[in-house]
Amino acid sequence: MNELPGFTVLFLAMLAISTLMRIYLSQRQIRYVAQNRAQVPEAFAGKISLEDHQKAADYTSTKVKFGRLPMFYEIILLLIWTLGGGLAWLDQNIITLGLDPILTGIAVILAYTFISSLLDLPFSLYSTFVIEEKFGFNRTTIKTFITDMLKGSLLGLLIGIPLLYVVLWLMEQAGEQWWIYTWLVISGFSLFMMWVYPTWIAPVFNKFEPLEEGETLDRITRLLKRCGFNSDGIFVIDGSKRSSHGNAYFSGFGKNKRIVFFDTLLKMLSDDELEAVLAHELGHFKKKHIIKGMVISFGMTLIGLAVLAWLMKAEWFYTGLGIEHPSTYMALLLFTLIMPVFTFVFQPLFSIFSRKNEFEADAFAAEQTDAKYLIHALVGLYRENASTLTPDPWYSAFYDSHPPAPVRIAHLNTHA
Repeated sequence: MNELPGFTVLFLAMLAISTLMRIYLSQRQIRYVAQNRAQVPEAFAGKISLEDHQKAADYTSTKVKFGRLPMFYEIILLLIWTLGGGLAWLDQNIITLGLDPILTGIAVILAYTFISSLLDLPFSLYSTFVIEEKFGFNRTTIKTFITDMLKGSLLGLLIGIPLLYVVLWLMEQAGEQWWIYTWLVISGFSLFMMWVYPTWIAPVFNKFEPLEEGETLDRITRLLKRCGFNSDGIFVIDGSKRSSHGNAYFSGFGKNKRIVFFDTLLKMLSDDELEAVLAHELGHFKKKHIIKGMVISFGMTLIGLAVLAWLMKAEWFYTGLGIEHPSTYMALLLFTLIMPVFTFVFQPLFSIFSRKNEFEADAFAAEQTDAKYLIHALVGLYRENASTLTPDPWYSAFYDSHPPAPVRIAHLNTHA
């Protein structure tokens, strides 16, 4: 019996570890939420009804249980694509077209992306039209779902193909330092996309209307002046077209920044609460969380490209993942596929960074507005979005970018 290559063993071991961790964490979440389903946490007593609390518990458990199915499905597909010879088969069939190496690489990556999207489609449909529908959140029609998918695919092709061509060309032609040049290109492209997204890309999917004149706009304008935030406008997005969930955000870069409220959020919150929510978002801006996040992201990308530059020279990297004929595009595709397997254990580190930012943004909001209004707003959002008030601490540490509801409210109470 042939012995498995060392990297194959390492890959399978890391896949097994990450899978067992995900199963264990999901089981903890389901059990913890169920144990706390019968009673509203003391911090929310009188603010959230038992019925709403139990709806959130059931919604959370349903999503976690369903999430196991695509998880196992993705693992099986990953093994088929790699050790099962799927990528090798796809590569050999496209090579017969006689294209040059860069175009061959683009064709292989696009074919893989298309097939994977089709295979994932049933889970997206079930999540949207069964789970979200069951709990009263879905407002997406089949027509909107298909239209969004087609628009996203077309944009992905228009934006992704030129970038992919440049990256593969650099990998082929730029010599030993290709990964540095590629990092510069990707970083510049990311900044450019942040700049154009609010005015050119987001409107493709949603309708943006300027916030109507009145007390709400006046209060927001005064808050922006106090915080020294210059925006390209304050807009309302038709989020209710797809979901009843509420949200608010600001996007863009430099002078091309937009503040966006979901129309569902405007109906959900009072002016005091809305101002507090915006103050929180502005806290991210004032505390330079966006810049810090970009620096970390660019740094991780640089490290990743350096690792890829090392791996693509190693024959064991390809053979260990079922590829007999090495190529730059196959190295890029393999690296993208397996990195989540090796990096899952580090997720809590990113959660810690994100939660620190959320606490700082909450503290900033408490300085600019009354903390009690942000508390009221968050409680309302927890209720309307059916967010569980009792997540398992370990599960939350891996998956939640925001602090658990009781911890966040307790932190805000210290500023009230």
